[in-house]
Amino acid sequence: MNIGVIIGRYQDIDGVSLETKKWIQVLERMGHTIHILAGGYPHYYSNSPHHSTLPSLSFFSPECEWEQKRAFFYPDRDPDELLSHLERTTQRLTKEIFKWVVLNKLETLLIENASALPCHLSMGMAVKNIIDYGAVHIVTHDHDFSWERSRRYHSPHKEVMDIIHNAFPPKNSHVKHAVINLDTQKHLKKTFGLESLVVPNVMDFSAPYAKKDNFNKSLPKRLGLGKKDIALIQMTRIVKRKGILTAIDLVHRLNDPHIKLVISGSAADDERLGYYKKLLNKIRRLNLQDNVLFADHCISHQRSKTKDGKPVYSLSDTYAHATASTFFSKYEGFGNAFVESVLAKRPVFVNNYKPVYWPDIGSKGFKTVMIENGKLTDDAVSQIDSIIHNKKLCKEIAEHNFALGKKYFSYEVLEELLTELFTF
Repeated sequence: MNIGVIIGRYQDIDGVSLETKKWIQVLERMGHTIHILAGGYPHYYSNSPHHSTLPSLSFFSPECEWEQKRAFFYPDRDPDELLSHLERTTQRLTKEIFKWVVLNKLETLLIENASALPCHLSMGMAVKNIIDYGAVHIVTHDHDFSWERSRRYHSPHKEVMDIIHNAFPPKNSHVKHAVINLDTQKHLKKTFGLESLVVPNVMDFSAPYAKKDNFNKSLPKRLGLGKKDIALIQMTRIVKRKGILTAIDLVHRLNDPHIKLVISGSAADDERLGYYKKLLNKIRRLNLQDNVLFADHCISHQRSKTKDGKPVYSLSDTYAHATASTFFSKYEGFGNAFVESVLAKRPVFVNNYKPVYWPDIGSKGFKTVMIENGKLTDDAVSQIDSIIHNKKLCKEIAEHNFALGKKYFSYEVLEELLTELFTF
């Protein structure tokens, strides 16, 4: 089957990009041909004939940024200019997407979050036009929705809210919805009467991961880690909901100069860098400048090199040199970093982010140090301290969690679910 994937950004380190790549790998393994239409790719990523770029689909495109500001952040009293822009841009994007569908003789479209979260209004509206046309099968891979983001996607303009209600998500009967957690499945059914299939985030448990080799052996020195240092990896972007302040608190309370918190992601998605500045202020206040390391300059989704020839390490490379992971998020649609840590055979310390962590992950029997509401207790800090200083205990926890991860969150599980989704 010829399957087309529509996505805002691909091959980045955000959850949507990471999970999309896994779906594509498994779909190709199942014998399907995959074509990708993305708003953008990282600078190191070279396109193939099956990879097309439509810059207007990027979240950082002028069209998207202007729409978001006028719809949500700085709305005008009169929405006419915004609505006219949306109509023009939507029609143009609809034509471009349709040309791509026809050119590649696509039979099915996989929509990656573009019909779920209204972070790109004209993109979602264009996708809805394609869906309404009814010429191809549709599977939407829905990672998160507007109602999960408090008032972030609330507009004073009724017309904008009507667009969101109509297109995010689409209600067409021929659309198959895949969601990433049980709570969303229940909400879609209760609110819209829509059936959906829960497809958890997965990892390839049959492939080598987090192994030290000649390429990544230079990573500790590049990050400034010494031989006696204990690296706790915060493998997330720098945004408020990731709970990075809690991880910094943990380093402070462990009170060990050899414990280093390595933050892998950038602050590119942090609005006006407000949260990033809070991190810096806390680090200075607690005198942890030598204990908290920002590493987005040399960690990315896959291996590459900078313009001056320095290595850029993958997530797997980074886990290879980690002792454990911190994952104190306040909210996640699922939790890629948790499954990555399990695959890497590293203990993970987690906040019970509601309503997803316990029903979808924690209740399956994983051994973690779990806190509630982002609050580090003395007992939690003591448990973490014991684990990271005990290699035998680290290994026992890691092996137990790895076996559970393989059972519930492997590529084999994903293939079974994709077979159901892509049977029409």
